Amino acid sequence: MDSTALKILQDKCICYICSDFMEDPVTSRCGHNFCFACLRLLWDDLQGNIFCPVCQTPFPPKSFSRNYQFRNMTETIRLLQKRQSKRKRQEEHTVCPKHDQPLVLFCVRDRDVLCTQCSLSVEHQGHYTCPIKKASSYHRKVLESAIATLKFGVKQVEEKLAVQHRRVLGLREEAQYQKIEIRYEIGQIKLFLQSEYEAHLNESHMEELRSFSELNGYLETLLDHVSTAKDLLKEVEAIHERSDVTLLRAYHKLQNLKSPKPWLFRTKQYGLSLPAQYSGLSRIIKQFQADVTFDRDTAHPQLVISEDRKSVFYKEAWPCVCASPQKFHLWPALLGCKGFDSGRQYWEVKVGDKPRWTLGVCQAHFSGDWSNQSSGFWAIGRYAENSYVTYGPLRTEFLPVVRPSKVGIFLDYELGELSFYNMNDRSLLYTFRNSFTSTLWPYFYIGTDSESLEILTHPTPDTGSY
Repeated sequence: MDSTALKILQDKCICYICSDFMEDPVTSRCGHNFCFACLRLLWDDLQGNIFCPVCQTPFPPKSFSRNYQFRNMTETIRLLQKRQSKRKRQEEHTVCPKHDQPLVLFCVRDRDVLCTQCSLSVEHQGHYTCPIKKASSYHRKVLESAIATLKFGVKQVEEKLAVQHRRVLGLREEAQYQKIEIRYEIGQIKLFLQSEYEAHLNESHMEELRSFSELNGYLETLLDHVSTAKDLLKEVEAIHERSDVTLLRAYHKLQNLKSPKPWLFRTKQYGLSLPAQYSGLSRIIKQFQADVTFDRDTAHPQLVISEDRKSVFYKEAWPCVCASPQKFHLWPALLGCKGFDSGRQYWEVKVGDKPRWTLGVCQAHFSGDWSNQSSGFWAIGRYAENSYVTYGPLRTEFLPVVRPSKVGIFLDYELGELSFYNMNDRSLLYTFRNSFTSTLWPYFYIGTDSESLEILTHPTPDTGSY
């Protein structure tokens, strides 16, 4: 077919909307042809009638008919175009420009196409040659393999993009959820503060009324006493002017007069503290609880550890055990089984009524010298009835408001913080701040009493994935 005629037919098979060969052609009432998919996009985006993209004639959606004859013609034109392109490709560069002979061979060494005369020349003498069809078939397979590899790589990248897109959506949802949660928490805190404000004002008002009532009663008593004293003063002055006998007889009345005792007026002290659920401690317990257990290999020989390694107590009898450099021998202490060198960890210990105990963390090379600032030891402990102390860079004594029977320990390795909480009133006991550089091991000093020391485990709620 003549190329000009083929070009005319090709133009007739082009869709006015997408400017490509029509797919599933349909004909409108005005006689113009379009792709079915292109026309459908128009009625999806518009309300009411559709206007023809060529002549602007209005017609209702779906008021068109499929043009099967046009579809067959389009497929035929496509096939002719492919054949013409293939023939044109075959005709291009098929004659040797040097010898004007057909190019029929391929030099593998030089990777060049040759005619018969070129293959016999000195340039290609001794080179391996093969027919062009065979060489092109081989190289087409190589290209097909490369295309398949590239397609696979593109597919993988697209899948990763889809995963990242889903992650972005997930992060947006999570951020939105966190905003809602923060608003709710702030609202709860505002309600709590308002309630505390009103309660304290009311309590202060009641205390004011009570104090004024007591003060008024005291003033009335004092005024009565002053009035009585003045009356007695007049009587004494009168007796003073009388004879000696009368004065002595009335003298005993003077001893019944007593001065009022001083009355100390005190106002009540008020304080305000946020409840524990707003301090973040509950979230720390839920999110960062670590599975800490006692290490038998480091335990003092007189310490007895439970089967689940969550409880330990001191026993007077000295058992026969093999000496080990890992064990504590000078005092009843032991370490946790697992050390921490990153992340955030929380564990909780029940000390009960034990008179002496020490809890904290230490480095593996801890020598046991608690006074050495560089010994790698950070802990708090009880050593007397109301005596508590910190062991670390600074030895500091402190006294909790409520005696702790349970102690929570929170380690933030990257931040360099080790905090101790009194779980009885959920207050902060002490926080160490240091730059940790090596593995830290949970440390426990038990004391020599018979009461056990226990590691507590809180039930962890089920958490779904974001």
